[in-house]
Amino acid sequence: MPVRLFYDFLMEEGLRGSNPVGRGRYTPGRRAGGNQRGLVPRLTKLPWIPTEEQWLHILEVARREPVRNRVMLALAYDAALRREELCSLRTDDVDPAHRTLRVRAETTKNGLERMVPYSAASGVLLSGYLAHRATVSRARGPLFLSESRRNYAQPLSLWTWSKVVRRIGLAAGVERLTTHTTRHLCLTDLARMGWEIHAIATLAGHRCTDSTLQYIHLSGRDLADKLNAGMEHIHAWRVQMLAAPDATGVVR
Repeated sequence: MPVRLFYDFLMEEGLRGSNPVGRGRYTPGRRAGGNQRGLVPRLTKLPWIPTEEQWLHILEVARREPVRNRVMLALAYDAALRREELCSLRTDDVDPAHRTLRVRAETTKNGLERMVPYSAASGVLLSGYLAHRATVSRARGPLFLSESRRNYAQPLSLWTWSKVVRRIGLAAGVERLTTHTTRHLCLTDLARMGWEIHAIATLAGHRCTDSTLQYIHLSGRDLADKLNAGMEHIHAWRVQMLAAPDATGVVR
């Protein structure tokens, strides 16, 4: 569209007599009058997630990080938190007794508040961080604090967390690692484990399940289930003759 508008401008200025960029093509459709197909096709790609080997490299590097960074990475995965949701957590959003976090509505993408769980392993890390945080500041408020000399005891910014994750990714040789990767990986793992789509959507804070479906597709769960259920006997038939003895009675 920008190129087309540029040539429209040239035509208005009298520098060109025609616009070489078309305005779409007629495509037969069900709706009256058909549809207009754009010049640039719209491509929908699945989210990227690291392989098991890449994730192990990431964890190996993350183990050498300060406890604050380790617990942030753990919670980002455990609770499938967006960057803004993670960095905006406050001390009173944590419920250690039930191992849950309150993700406040004003920090979410769609304005929906939700409660999310975290694992026992993350709970151990969080307990260690809370003890360390008390040495930085005993004031209630933002959970994750900066420890730099310039912003000591101030809330950790989104950009600082992005830089931390970027540094970990580069050190692990996984340059595609971002603050959203842990969320993608968590939701895909839940789909692989057989969680229902509505349960995944609730944890993720999706208003509708359309966004959640991409993780079902990425996990390959539905395709694998259908293959196992509908093709098992066909696969067996196709290979059984390979194992059957020949006319001499010998299995070759």
